[in-house]
Amino acid sequence: MHGLPSAVPELALALALAWGAGIRVYAVLFLCGLAGRMAWIDLPGHLSLLSHPLVLGASGFMLVVEFLADKVPWIDSIWDAVHTFIRIPVGAALVTMLFSDGSAAVSAAAAILGGAVAAGAHFAKAGARSSINLSPEPFSNWAASLTEDALVPTGLWLAVAHPAAFLVLLGAATVAALLMLRWIWGGMRAIVQRLR
Repeated sequence: MHGLPSAVPELALALALAWGAGIRVYAVLFLCGLAGRMAWIDLPGHLSLLSHPLVLGASGFMLVVEFLADKVPWIDSIWDAVHTFIRIPVGAALVTMLFSDGSAAVSAAAAILGGAVAAGAHFAKAGARSSINLSPEPFSNWAASLTEDALVPTGLWLAVAHPAAFLVLLGAATVAALLMLRWIWGGMRAIVQRLR
């Protein structure tokens, strides 16, 4: 990380936590807690709470539940709909925990940023997956789910090991999601119609 402005690693980690929470919230909680517990990284701010055995146990259990639920077409979309009310607040909370040593204004800005990034990742994921669910075969759903399973730990690792590269890739993914907005929106409408 030599030569990078001091804010880049912290910003990359904050965005990775929020982005990951928008896709696989329990994976982010468990992987961060495990990394802290095993002393692979020193968790900054109040994120060390994630390495407590009770938190690790709860997040690990929910990681398994989410892994299984996400492999079943339409169950995954119901799971995503319910988790609209979980992923976004957790994304905001994680970024706030990261910057917990700052002022109240820094904490508020962190919560806004974390919630916005988590919401963007969540709605892109939920919309894309519901669009994929319109296909009658399950294989594209499984492929998308396994890709998400791999993306989140890879993104977290990249944010820690190569923060500038993570920021570039996150920017590219954001542009790609914006270009696919019509397709994603169609998927979101399909979720609403199915829930009715």
